[in-house]
Amino acid sequence: MSKIHIVGAGVAGLSAAVRLAGSGRQIFLYESAGHAGGRCRSYFDDHLGCRIDNGNHLLLSGNPSVHEYLRTIGAADELIGPERAIFPFIDLSVSKRWTVEIGKSSLPLWLLKKDRRIPDTGISDYFAALKLLFADEKRTLGDIVDTHAPLYHRFFEPFAVGVLNTPAKVSSARLLATVLKETFARGADACMPRMAKVGLSETFVDPALTYLKERGVVYRDNTRLREIVVEAQRTTQLRFSNREIEVSRDDIVVLATPAPVTATLVPDLTVPVYTYPIVNAHFRVPDRVQLASDAGLIGIVGGTAQWLFFRGDIISATVSAADELADATAAYIAQAIWSDITRSIDGVPNEMPEKHRVVKERRATISQTPESNRMRPNTICHLENLLLAGDWTNTGLPATIEGSIKSGNSAADIILTR
Repeated sequence: MSKIHIVGAGVAGLSAAVRLAGSGRQIFLYESAGHAGGRCRSYFDDHLGCRIDNGNHLLLSGNPSVHEYLRTIGAADELIGPERAIFPFIDLSVSKRWTVEIGKSSLPLWLLKKDRRIPDTGISDYFAALKLLFADEKRTLGDIVDTHAPLYHRFFEPFAVGVLNTPAKVSSARLLATVLKETFARGADACMPRMAKVGLSETFVDPALTYLKERGVVYRDNTRLREIVVEAQRTTQLRFSNREIEVSRDDIVVLATPAPVTATLVPDLTVPVYTYPIVNAHFRVPDRVQLASDAGLIGIVGGTAQWLFFRGDIISATVSAADELADATAAYIAQAIWSDITRSIDGVPNEMPEKHRVVKERRATISQTPESNRMRPNTICHLENLLLAGDWTNTGLPATIEGSIKSGNSAADIILTR
């Protein structure tokens, strides 16, 4: 019986294993850390006295790979969110609030109503932005959208930075257009916000590990891959920190490790080099936050954070493309973000809660500029029996959970057809 060796138990590796489980092959899943999930996980924070996610991930009801994966592992009920496609915003520079609510139809008829549009925008602004949907791979968002217009500052900038983790002006217009086509352009049913009900581990990781164990997949954590032995353009041996695995002619390796790690393991492979950090801050407040809407989030313009998320008595904030902020002290970051929170949510005390935590992901995702996007490798590489997976590969999507799962599925589908 042939063996499948999947290296990396982040979301990409997990999705590949889930797709392959029960296919009649022996599957081995290796993880360098003591836990699965990679950047998509939850943990208990002693200072906060509760579990938190290591990062905030906004999902949408129209993310097909995410929902298929969750249905497969029996975790479809672990995502929650409103039954409307609503996205509340506040512009802190002028203390103005509005809500973007997408209509049911794939035709954006809701834009014909002035009170449904973003403040200070006209219908002509949206028609001008349609050029984005036809962007080629060389164009940036700043090339296509008027970066001085309210529509840019109050929608495209927070949306692009949040989705692509790259400064909006230099971000890939094509990647952003792909997201818009798969969600907003399909109407409300495809773009209702979704978040983990309990935590990322409880949603994406723990059910997957249970699913894999029940189907005979061997999972080994604390097992770091240090070297891949290659002979005649084939992988022949995997040298881990605690064992060596021979790779026979019928075996296949799926390398689902981060881009910088993959580049050190696979000779002559080009990967995206530049990355951007994400800074998250979590605050435990005395009482459950009461919001004016049931969206569970607020988009922020003119502040430090770009998005606030609410779950029980925890307020979490995200700052994407946070190059400068990542070098600041945790105390400075917490105070700056708490200032955003007090101005965004009624009834929140001015004094920052003692229980708070700042988390810096210094290499959260690859840079998603047109130049970086062209460096993303395909699933099939120059080694005959080695496939690549990860949100940084050429999925056609941004480096998100949806992209991670799609990449793992792609690797698995190639194996299943061989």
